[in-house]
Amino acid sequence: VQLQASGGGLVQAGGSLRLSCAASVLDFDSYAVGWFRQAPGKEREGVSYISSSGSSTYYVDSVKGRFTISRDNAKNTVYLQMGSLKPEDTAFYYCSAKRITSAYSERVYRHDYYYDYWGQGTQVTVSS
Repeated sequence: VQLQASGGGLVQAGGSLRLSCAASVLDFDSYAVGWFRQAPGKEREGVSYISSSGSSTYYVDSVKGRFTISRDNAKNTVYLQMGSLKPEDTAFYYCSAKRITSAYSERVYRHDYYYDYWGQGTQVTVSS
């Protein structure tokens, strides 16, 4: 499974960006997906997660109300719409995927140790 994150860039505080995570699999609807980020000198942290069906989502408190995760299984893509960006959102953003069985299609996985596949990431820089 290959994951390709894109959409990062430089934006002013208060601005918006949409990240995309494209997967090279035939059965993308069998994968739960997570977005993580890592800022220089800091540990990687989870940002948002979505179930394989897309019906369940989760956001870390620091982005709740500002970020929206969604997916289009027909396009093998998960999106992270980021709004009201703050300088503290500056980080390298990674998407990750975990293959699940249909019995867990509604579940989100809220820790990086669940995930088997990782993309190369995209840089997001928010200037003040």
